[in-house]
Amino acid sequence: MELRTEQLMAGYSGRRVVDGVDVTAPSGHVVAIVGPNGCGKSTLLRSMARLHTPDSGRVLVGGEDVWRMRQREAAHRIALLPQAPQAPEAVTVAGLVRYGRHPHQGLFRQWSRDDEQAVERALHATGTAALAGRRLDELSGGQRQRCWLAMTLAQETPVLLLDEPTSALDIGHAAEVLDLVRAIASDGRTVVMVVHDLAAAARYADTLVAMRNGRVVACGTARETIDAALVRELYGVDAEILTAPSDGSPVVVPVARPTAAPTGPC
Repeated sequence: MELRTEQLMAGYSGRRVVDGVDVTAPSGHVVAIVGPNGCGKSTLLRSMARLHTPDSGRVLVGGEDVWRMRQREAAHRIALLPQAPQAPEAVTVAGLVRYGRHPHQGLFRQWSRDDEQAVERALHATGTAALAGRRLDELSGGQRQRCWLAMTLAQETPVLLLDEPTSALDIGHAAEVLDLVRAIASDGRTVVMVVHDLAAAARYADTLVAMRNGRVVACGTARETIDAALVRELYGVDAEILTAPSDGSPVVVPVARPTAAPTGPC
């Protein structure tokens, strides 16, 4: 299901943080939002997820404005994994993943076999079924992140929003999580994620959306958008753009700035 924003504007206490942003994320695609700290990436994601009320503009899922939906209806369309999710103390992996079914519960709709099957599918898809009985706080960072993704998948929404899903992960665990994100999109879901690693965004995303000062300054495939000029505009550094031999995706290599020679002992 397609996610689209139209001239979305949002901010805090009169300060504009997202300024007229148009983004389109087609079904089955991964869209990566990149840019420097404070450029509005997370606020944009929160506005898409109905967690931050925009000042103007629209967020459309399947052509319908999520801000005109009831909260429960919107939760059946969009799931968000925040940057630093918090879990109840001593929760098991299975218990965490069950929280993803909360939007499907109600006064006349209690836990069912459908819910149990959704949890089982999410655990299987993320390779966490063997961890179901383990406590979340006993797991490694990469394992925990896959469990959080399982919770998000259990919500069974056509659109997933991920805010820095690889933050604080080493390169191996980050690749593991991004491979999973790619598989989720291949299954037909739409994924929009905020990432800091340009090389990872280039390799795993179908579309890059580059933001600075609340505005989109570039949008397209990695090969279309990533060049030395964009890196300089976003981050204020010079860089060489190399080509990955495996898939031809661009690799950003910052150019070292000259430093003064040391004058004393190490």
